[in-house]
Amino acid sequence: MIGRLNHVAIAVPDLDAAARQYRETLGASVGSAIDQPDHGVTVIFITLPNTKIELLHPLGTDSPIAGFLAKNPAGGIHHICYEVDDIVAARDRLLASGARVLGEPKIGAHGKPVIFLHPKDFTGTLIELEQV
Repeated sequence: MIGRLNHVAIAVPDLDAAARQYRETLGASVGSAIDQPDHGVTVIFITLPNTKIELLHPLGTDSPIAGFLAKNPAGGIHHICYEVDDIVAARDRLLASGARVLGEPKIGAHGKPVIFLHPKDFTGTLIELEQV
């Protein structure tokens, strides 16, 4: 069901400093900051030859990333994202298997439908699925 690794998301307390570190220290191709109000985050994508890194920073006080950073002040890996061909079929298959799907599909940072899967069902890892 899952396809390629789309990205690894890292929550960061200072978005500009993290972007600068990837750009200047690691020599990566770093995109511009994009506000995602529906998800409560500001994101910056770092393009690698085989995948992407997504830097996440809270957008507003109700952001789920604000809570993550409160528990992990230095930041850290927040989730991993896999590609799927059909988000609704993937959701239905996961629900039928007993997995917890967090909410309904919504449009993600790449303009494509995404869903999240409960980390307790996937060895402590928050999983995002993105339709290709």
